[in-house]
Amino acid sequence: MKIRVVSSREEIFTLNPNEKIVHLAFRPSNKDVFGLVETCPKIEVIQLPQSYKRTVSKSIEMFLDMQRIRLIEGDVWGHRKDLNEYYNIPSSVIEKIKVMKTEGKSAEDIEAKISRESKLNPEMVEYIMTKEATA
Repeated sequence: MKIRVVSSREEIFTLNPNEKIVHLAFRPSNKDVFGLVETCPKIEVIQLPQSYKRTVSKSIEMFLDMQRIRLIEGDVWGHRKDLNEYYNIPSSVIEKIKVMKTEGKSAEDIEAKISRESKLNPEMVEYIMTKEATA
């Protein structure tokens, strides 16, 4: 699973229209979010650092909710944009989630353990669990 890392507003309009998960490494304006949704019609998740997520307007939150796009708080720890424009969620993390699900662990236990071990936000772990259940 890949997260497309976007480090500037100018980059939004050069994105592949098939992007599903995007991490915005800058403080987006309402116009930036509308541009992202327009450029990437298949988008499912927008991830923002904690300090940026707190500044997102209620109208944008409502807009994303109506579009069924999840706004998730989180970071891409240790990612170097100059080396790769995507942050890859290791397949070992996805496999560990699958194993824990088959063992009958609760969603809360899986989210807590995986987020602690992989530095992924619990909301992102929840998203991965729902996507892997349908994959």
